[in-house]
Amino acid sequence: MIGNRLKRARDALGLSLRELEAAIQGHVSAQAIGKYERDEMMPSSAVLLALAKALKVSPEYLLSEREIELTGVDFRKAPHAGVKEERAVEASVLDQVERYLELEELLPGVDQPWDAPLSEAFAISCIEDAEQAANALRSLWRLGIDPIPFMAELLEDKGVKVIALDLPENVSGSKAFVQSPRRGDVPVIVVNQSHNGERQRFTLAHELAHLVLRFSGLSDAEQEKAADRFAGAFLMAKDMVLRLLGEHRTSISIGELAELKKIFKVSVASLVVRCSQLGILPKQAYGRLWAQIKSMGWNGQASTEPNLLPAEVPQRMERLCLRAVSEGAISEARAAELLSISVRELDRRLLGQAA
Repeated sequence: MIGNRLKRARDALGLSLRELEAAIQGHVSAQAIGKYERDEMMPSSAVLLALAKALKVSPEYLLSEREIELTGVDFRKAPHAGVKEERAVEASVLDQVERYLELEELLPGVDQPWDAPLSEAFAISCIEDAEQAANALRSLWRLGIDPIPFMAELLEDKGVKVIALDLPENVSGSKAFVQSPRRGDVPVIVVNQSHNGERQRFTLAHELAHLVLRFSGLSDAEQEKAADRFAGAFLMAKDMVLRLLGEHRTSISIGELAELKKIFKVSVASLVVRCSQLGILPKQAYGRLWAQIKSMGWNGQASTEPNLLPAEVPQRMERLCLRAVSEGAISEARAAELLSISVRELDRRLLGQAA
């Protein structure tokens, strides 16, 4: 039966039943589509093809019996993000992860199982505990104190599926688990592909906090602050920040921070907050510096600060797809479908040609 997949694909495009009826040029009514989604009817071959074309999926996708579910979704969004937007994101995430898992099944041994840290260091009862948790995870993953070059690559190496989607501007990202009968719970972090690299990296680290931290006695707002503290500590290890900035400063110039952001790959605002957290700047100096970057508009989502980072594009799925084609595990047509690109574009990537 195609009900779940049909509804998921419709949600991914944000279409109502009547809008889908119009998209398939009235082959069947909105009421009939509703019955398909409730598995009360099956479409004819002609209608199935029309639905697949309108929904930008293959007929095989709609007919597939593979069942996965999304649980524990936690969106980082502005308060006015709507239910329709959330459903569209959830449907897109399920679609992407399903393609990802199918690809891994075609290449035995490449899957990276997620191993959630269980030590008491990750049990958080106050916001400040997040600092020690970030240090503990760096130690567990043997990262030392060096800045992290690529957050998306690190997380995927640890078994987290990183999905970049074209999200509404007010949606920063989310974490979730995909439940698969064959793989169990697979953690997923979603980032907005239109955001700059600084914002994406912080989102990835923030959502990582929600995957590894176990909160006790904290309100929702406090949990978000703890996740932010974890993100800052994970991206900017205390010992490295102190080594580069010193333990106590009376002032720090904007120019110095602009150079440091090249090393840590974070925003200037994040660096200023980190200086305050570590006591590098006294309260008054921090206030002056924050007022300065605020006056320049560098504390918001549309910051025009210098040395803006390009978006972090998850690469692992594409690498696996190119490998599967080279090893004859899948056809070029199927690989293009998994990556949602044309065969011509796939051929270009196989030849290593830049966009």
